Parts: sequence; structure tokens; C-alpha cells
Amino acid sequence: MDIVYIRDLRINAVIGIYEWEQRIHQQISVNLEMGWDNRPAAHSDDIRDTLNYKEAANLVKSMVAKSKFKLVEALAEHIAELLLEKMNIPWIRVTLGKPMAVTGSQEVGVSIERTREVT
Repeated sequence: MDIVYIRDLRINAVIGIYEWEQRIHQQISVNLEMGWDNRPAAHSDDIRDTLNYKEAANLVKSMVAKSKFKLVEALAEHIAELLLEKMNIPWIRVTLGKPMAVTGSQEVGVSIERTREVT
């Protein structure tokens, strides 16, 4: 399987376990790796045969703008669920980082992998 990726998508989000964090926006970093068969697009050279990464980024930005999660784990899970469903992809890895959440660190976060349920 091929991978279509987006690295270091910076989004302002309401996220955090503390009351003051639920009143402000903090910048998070989102990295996406999405499984996709790129052969049809490679042969046709047609955007309609690709996984539209701009659409994926816009879906994530829109969802995050409306969300108020406490945990990065919850936000990462919701991003994965959204893209698996809306983009019809078979597999995704979401890495979500929250810069400076721990004193002395550049960033903390989670990385999850999910597959679409086939029924």
C-alpha cells in the first residue's frame, strides 16, 4: 500500500485538561499518513484518481476548529475516524503533538494507527 502524507499541519485548537486551557487556543501539530493505492493516479495523471490531501487537511482543520477536547488521545481518535469515513481510506496513522505541554520538552503527543472497518 502507498502512503499519502501531510506533515506538520499547524492548527489552533481548544485542548487541555485544565480549565484555563479550555478558554484559549493552543497550536497543535498534526501529521497524517494515509494508505492509498497511487497506481491509478500515476497512470492517468488525473487528480480525480488521487487521495485529495487538501480536502483531508480541510476536513481536519474544520473539525478541530469546532472541537473542545481535553486529551490529545481523544482528538487523534476523532481525526482518524473522520478521515477513514469521509475519505474512504483503508488505513491511517495520526500523530498529534502539543508543543511545550511539558516543561523542558519541545512537544508531547500520541501516534495512533487505525483501519477502516469493512462490513
